[in-house]
Amino acid sequence: MTTTFSVSSNEKRKLHLLMEVAALINSSLNLGEIKRLAVETATSCVEADAASLLLLDFETRELYFEATTGEKGNQLREIRLKPGQGIAGWVALRGGALIIDDAGKDKRFNADVDRATGYTTRNILAVPVASKERMVGVLQAVNKKVGDFSTDDLDILETLAHQVGTAIENALLYQEQRETFLGITMAFAEALEKRDTYTGGHTRRVCEYSLAIARHLSLPEEMLEEIRLSAILHDIGKIGVPDRVLQKPGKLEPEEFAEMNLHPVIGSEILEHVKSLRPMLGGVRNHHEKFDGTGYPDKKKAEEIPLTGRIIAVADSFDAMTSTRPYRTALSHETALQELVTCSGRQFDPAVVEAFLDVYKTGALSCCS
Repeated sequence: MTTTFSVSSNEKRKLHLLMEVAALINSSLNLGEIKRLAVETATSCVEADAASLLLLDFETRELYFEATTGEKGNQLREIRLKPGQGIAGWVALRGGALIIDDAGKDKRFNADVDRATGYTTRNILAVPVASKERMVGVLQAVNKKVGDFSTDDLDILETLAHQVGTAIENALLYQEQRETFLGITMAFAEALEKRDTYTGGHTRRVCEYSLAIARHLSLPEEMLEEIRLSAILHDIGKIGVPDRVLQKPGKLEPEEFAEMNLHPVIGSEILEHVKSLRPMLGGVRNHHEKFDGTGYPDKKKAEEIPLTGRIIAVADSFDAMTSTRPYRTALSHETALQELVTCSGRQFDPAVVEAFLDVYKTGALSCCS
């Protein structure tokens, strides 16, 4: 005897959506993307009015609303739940899922959240979000659009929460490793700076300016990461410049200037040996190219110069002009900005100069305040 199972087209759609999102979530190390997908999928798959992802503050053990959907989502960001407080707090503390058909009659329900947002919660579906290592938070759907949440809805949300918990843990681990790597890289760059008493803090400032320009140009997140590392490493080639040149207390002779000008080449040769750093070659090798093609080392011009190189060129030059050097005192910020404008189209990319001027005017650059 053969048993057949009937699956509705709606259930097939939910299952297909869940599988697609699970694949996306598990392929991403972007925490923001994982959180967004989690709440959007939860809302759609269980046909809820809204959904929220609450994460656990590992120090205070409080829950905070990290990602939400629905009209009142933004108002939830300021609310924190103490351990065990509310439906979500109970789920986080006990580790079990809950289906609440009538929130107002449940003693565990925290009505303060509704009062703070002006939202009316009828029913709730809440499940723990955990990795193999630890409890991460709670995923909850609120107000089933038709009727009450079912055990099928619970199965769907638990499946999604399991995927989200693993993905968040992986993303957090990646973030910790990335921050460690950035910290080590910055420490190395700053140690290199100590060979030249006139460039203290230069790397951090160039990094800040470069990122500010990139964000103003609305560059994607992966490009920001490339620019951050390129800016940190842009002068790494100076490790190959002799001290007699790097530390000379005065103007360089032509042959010494030629030795100094080799640092972008030396830096790019160092990075070529590290596969994960090869995307930074453009910023390191080409941050002394000029928009009109008269720069070094490759005489590239205009869009031939990688965008990272064009951005770092403006950031690097502004910091150099506003810092005291052996051959001159620091220029005022106003004078340096005017110099960028004067050299726009010849030495610098006009769009990058304009972006830097816009950012400077906002007062957002801490190094310029």
